[in-house]
Amino acid sequence: MPAEGPREPPPVLISEEEISGRVDELAAQISLDYADKGEIILIGVLKGAFVFLADLARRLTIERRIEFIALSSYQYGAESGAVRLLMDVRTDVRDRHVLIVEDIVDTANTLHYLIDMLRAREPASLRCCALVRKKERIRSEVEVDYLGFDIPDRWVVGYGLDLREQYRTLPYIGIVDP
Repeated sequence: MPAEGPREPPPVLISEEEISGRVDELAAQISLDYADKGEIILIGVLKGAFVFLADLARRLTIERRIEFIALSSYQYGAESGAVRLLMDVRTDVRDRHVLIVEDIVDTANTLHYLIDMLRAREPASLRCCALVRKKERIRSEVEVDYLGFDIPDRWVVGYGLDLREQYRTLPYIGIVDP
């Protein structure tokens, strides 16, 4: 099997056109909300948010800086929901407007950790933008200020989302059975 993509594409949950339209809407709302704030820092959560972040950032009409952060949930015997920092942002966020850009909010444990970590660094404001959210799986209370889509509790791939590092570059969001 090739490193990227299956022999048969997964069924479409959210089409390329629906994603593009929603990203346009999110970018317009974020640009409006931050119009008088000066530069904002977009923090993309790797790896999954890179496609969404790139499209969103190109459509914004405000000053922006792009940063990345990488987090991982502990596995293999560690307590469920434990998160660790793999790569931190390089820009000081103190007194700056920060927008976290996430691909998916599943349990929200990772996002909760990230919000707490960044809030401790005293940004001027801290908000979150997520492409998709599985509302029925949420375990941690977090505010998603800008949301692309609520989706059912299914394994989704494409548009940055993966299954064992495959399917990330699909232009739509599809459903797979892992």
